[in-house]
Amino acid sequence: MADLKFRVKAHSENPTKTIVKARGFELIVDEPADLGGTDQGANPVELMLAAYAGCLNVMAHVCAQELGIEMKGVKIDLVGSLNPDRLFGKSFAERAGYKEIKVTLKPDCVADEATMKKWIDSVLDRCPVGDNLKNATEIIIQVK
Repeated sequence: MADLKFRVKAHSENPTKTIVKARGFELIVDEPADLGGTDQGANPVELMLAAYAGCLNVMAHVCAQELGIEMKGVKIDLVGSLNPDRLFGKSFAERAGYKEIKVTLKPDCVADEATMKKWIDSVLDRCPVGDNLKNATEIIIQVK
């Protein structure tokens, strides 16, 4: 299969608020008030966790179906830890991004331990967002 291309377009509404268009959808990306924003949307690092949760949900169901597991649903909790010092220019000793992301999956299904092991291994191996979080992806930036 040929590579798929996904696109978004964005513009700043103010220094903390970004309007993003993806296909026919519009997203507001903003910072909470305590970080100088207007709190009108999730911030970029929250959206990264949301994207991972959404991808895990899709893969959880796809892989369950392939393994013959009747997946009624899955609850997904994510917690990311990052040090904001680099973001705010206070210190450059640590990286700007998440140091770790803790994921808890609570599948609503019945399956034996061996099948659930195959399931979670498949989910983690095939999730594109998780792959991007775990591996370096080339980023090409142009300023026009």
